[in-house]
Amino acid sequence: MTDLPLLGAAIPNDALETLQGFILEENRDLEIQDFIDCDLLNGDWKTVADRTRSLLAGYSGRLGIHGPFWGLNIASPDSEMRALNRRKHLQGIEVCEYLGATQMVIHSPYTTWSFNNLDNAPDRKEYDRLLENCHDTMAAVVKRAEDCGVTMVIENIEDIDPDIRCILADNFNSPAMAVSIDTGHAHYAHGTNGAPPVDYYVRRAGNHLQHIHLQDADGYADRHWAIGEGTIRWPSVFRALSEFNSQPRLILELRDKANILPSVAYLKSLGLAR
Repeated sequence: MTDLPLLGAAIPNDALETLQGFILEENRDLEIQDFIDCDLLNGDWKTVADRTRSLLAGYSGRLGIHGPFWGLNIASPDSEMRALNRRKHLQGIEVCEYLGATQMVIHSPYTTWSFNNLDNAPDRKEYDRLLENCHDTMAAVVKRAEDCGVTMVIENIEDIDPDIRCILADNFNSPAMAVSIDTGHAHYAHGTNGAPPVDYYVRRAGNHLQHIHLQDADGYADRHWAIGEGTIRWPSVFRALSEFNSQPRLILELRDKANILPSVAYLKSLGLAR
């Protein structure tokens, strides 16, 4: 059983107090969620980060944060909005540097509208325009992340095409850009919008994949249920994960943090993870 993948968690500081032993005993991967708050990033975020540091005394695992995302789109066609996006993501990298975090989750710019309309123009003009906007927003952020040893992982949100985030990450030609999968988002895209199932997302990401949000869902909405409560085929997901060597961080991102330990127990009972 000790060869099973080790699960981590996405939690705020308040939950870290409760789950401190769970994280520290095996130095599990950890994603701190407090810094999604743009108002916090504009204010006294260092006090919150100092609390994180205190709670993680002696920790030697892989630490990351979820970056800001509310109202942000890195492909915005508005240059002033791109400047705001750039500033908010740079604030996230500043938090990573302060904490010693090596990963920051950011959100994909691709929507369901993108899937149906990016080809609705000649010569890939819409694809190229979107990539150009992403570069304008993120070039300085990528450079800062490279300097700090941080990798940004692009999480699927509405993405129907499993490949498109990989193409975006590759387009930056930087170790600071990689791919994340949220299992519940993928399952929603599969159940509601005709996307492939979750294990296909994993296989298509391959070694681009450096992070995965594990949550269960019903294919209709973004549930963030306990593992086993929804309809995701977990053996197929972990079978696909075993085919690659990128060792992504396996992060339980559940709405009710009290379901983290039962979800670990459930996956362990299936012989999939611990």
